[in-house]
Amino acid sequence: MSRWTFYTCPATCALATHIALHEAGADFTLVKLDFAAQQQQSAEYLKVNPKGRVPALVTKHGVLTETPALLAFIAQRFPQMNLAPLDDPFRFAQMQEFNSYLASTMHVAHAHKRRGARWADDPAAQEAMKRKVPQTMRACAELIEQRLDGPWVMGEQYTVADGYLYTIAGWLEGDDVDTSTLPRLLAHRARMNQRPAVQKAVAEAG
Repeated sequence: MSRWTFYTCPATCALATHIALHEAGADFTLVKLDFAAQQQQSAEYLKVNPKGRVPALVTKHGVLTETPALLAFIAQRFPQMNLAPLDDPFRFAQMQEFNSYLASTMHVAHAHKRRGARWADDPAAQEAMKRKVPQTMRACAELIEQRLDGPWVMGEQYTVADGYLYTIAGWLEGDDVDTSTLPRLLAHRARMNQRPAVQKAVAEAG
């Protein structure tokens, strides 16, 4: 019997947690929700996650949601896999800072493209938000491009932040951002694509 149950949906930020689970070698059951069929709003799923979003991870201690929290939990639960600088509080905080930026700024900028109704009822306002997405996503990407000074987000050490960056940066082209001028981000993506955990998670997510 699997230890955990992981809820995901294709083309969402849940891929970051999916990658981390495989990097950690965690034992879990995968449940894919169909957002087009509104499964995330079903009574059954809302009992798991009242937010009606993914990711969600059911453990023996309870349910965890929100990508930064899940990534930190996995890294701490499997310390032997060295998926975070657990022995250095400052470096760990830096990793959390990076993950929080992806969650609170870059993901939100991306969401303005299709989820404008979360912030405004006026169709004109929603269209204005949509038009802004290439600019705001570009600004986020350029900031990260300047920060990347090693093969991984945290320099020489691969961490759960890399799977998160891989996931969010994978949306750039769809948001009309020209990634040809972001060589470090592209190199990071190429390195990630070579990792077996990434390949497995991407194949399973669909």
